[in-house]
Amino acid sequence: MILAGFTFNGRTVIYILIITLGALVLTIAYRKLLKYLGRGAPSKKDYCVLYGLEKSPSVGELEFYFTSEEKKEVAINILDADMNFVTEVTSFECSKGGNIVRYDSTQIADGNYFYSLETSNQKTMKKMRVQNG
Repeated sequence: MILAGFTFNGRTVIYILIITLGALVLTIAYRKLLKYLGRGAPSKKDYCVLYGLEKSPSVGELEFYFTSEEKKEVAINILDADMNFVTEVTSFECSKGGNIVRYDSTQIADGNYFYSLETSNQKTMKKMRVQNG
């Protein structure tokens, strides 16, 4: 058989089949390895996901948005640029799904801050810049 300048004999076809079979075996082995290594991964339902603020720099009322796959006690705090505690925004039992916490940023001076979401097994931080003046 001749195709685009190549001649395929029985040996060439066998080589192509061996290479194809080898690629298939490697793909299956790779997927099994990923599944094996992911066994000990923590469950997503145990953690909240904290999202970044929509505006930068932040002005006026801030909306801290996070999601949780189950009800749990959460605390949202503001830390200064050196990671020192500034104020607690709120502490409450969040609902399942999306949660929005509002905070008046005029209560703190302009500058760079971090806001953190804390639960019994997690602490997540994001950076923000407040500029009200």
